[in-house]
Amino acid sequence: MRTALLPLLLLASPAFAGSFTPPEGCTTHLTVQSRGCYVANYYTCEADNPGDQWRADFDQEGMFYTSKIDRETQWVESYDLNPMVKQTLDANAADPANFSSLLATGRDDFEFSLSKDNGEHSNVKGYDQLTGQTVTIDGVTLQETEYEYVETDDAGTVLRQARGREYVSAEFRNFFSGQSEWFDGTDWLPMDGSPVQFFFPGEKGFAATQPLFECDAVMSSLPPTPEVPSHDNL
Repeated sequence: MRTALLPLLLLASPAFAGSFTPPEGCTTHLTVQSRGCYVANYYTCEADNPGDQWRADFDQEGMFYTSKIDRETQWVESYDLNPMVKQTLDANAADPANFSSLLATGRDDFEFSLSKDNGEHSNVKGYDQLTGQTVTIDGVTLQETEYEYVETDDAGTVLRQARGREYVSAEFRNFFSGQSEWFDGTDWLPMDGSPVQFFFPGEKGFAATQPLFECDAVMSSLPPTPEVPSHDNL
């Protein structure tokens, strides 16, 4: 899929901003404008396994991240684009993420490992739990979750830690960011990437690559987005 990403890389520049075009053989089905100056386009590809789906994330500078999940929302692979780093899910997870279990029982614990092509390796352990609350955002009904996770290296050193609330959609079989906070080693820093608008094929705003909300903030003053779940930013 790395070669299929090449058409997407052209969109990483503001000069190519406009309408998102997925790789050949892929179809975009959803665009979500979120708080924090961020827009995501969701797409599926004919060559993938049933239930797999991709997401391409854009900020004011262009596309910066893309990822692939399976039907159970396990992060199969992801790419940071500046610079290009590929991250993949290791085989034989101790406790794989299971979206079906979350919906059926109200809670899903997970424990898995990730490898990057720059040699870095990490281990992630945490949980997602339904709060019992539902919200409707731009006509889309979502279930609220709470989550917490910690990511460590192989020596047990904490690399990242986060907690907060997210949203899930049984229809889309996906997570969407909410209000959360992550630990930078000293303090818990708040973040809010909650969805604001949903766009579907044929609607004005579908396949947009320019974020709409909270882009007047001084983005350089904000902390970087965590690279592991919150499921919406692995």
